[in-house]
Amino acid sequence: MTRESDFFVRRLHSLLGIIPVGLFLVQHLVINHFATRGPEAFNQASDFMGNLPFVLFLEWFIIYIPLMFHAFYGVYIAFTAKNNVKRYGTFRNWMFMLQRITGVFLVIFIAWHIWETRIQKALGAEVNYDMMADILANPFMLVFYIAGVVAAAFHLFNGVWGVLVTWGIAQSPRSQQIVTYITMAAFVILSIIGVQALFAFT
Repeated sequence: MTRESDFFVRRLHSLLGIIPVGLFLVQHLVINHFATRGPEAFNQASDFMGNLPFVLFLEWFIIYIPLMFHAFYGVYIAFTAKNNVKRYGTFRNWMFMLQRITGVFLVIFIAWHIWETRIQKALGAEVNYDMMADILANPFMLVFYIAGVVAAAFHLFNGVWGVLVTWGIAQSPRSQQIVTYITMAAFVILSIIGVQALFAFT
């Protein structure tokens, strides 16, 4: 791969991680948060999303294809990246390494989540409150899902920081510090929303 094509692919990878994959993550966790209002509220919100016009087109071209590209190329980046936290244990070096670790973990988590929900739906199961309650009744799965939600929220907003810096939007040290505060606060807020939803199923 030439330097120019590698530059383009990495920019596409980072852009797809935010639009549409990141936006879908936020929407997905917000829909899940309806579970805090009870089974009926969650089922109604889930049914609304599942019955959108052109839902198969939206799922494949807005979610699955961008997600697969971001995931597979992200794994390549993770295993070719040079982490140097032992030599330079700065905050940003740790964030760089955690971005790669959470990315690899999320490939496993998302594949499992799709198997337990979307694939089971294709096989005839109904994706509803009871399905998620049954999954999360297992303490191991509850911990696994909590880790997945927190990892996804971190990966998204740490990735937003990376995009703002590498795309030249936040260039000065002061602006990068401000963006760090904003993205980490957003990470915490989205994590709380996601984890609250998980406990609502239990």
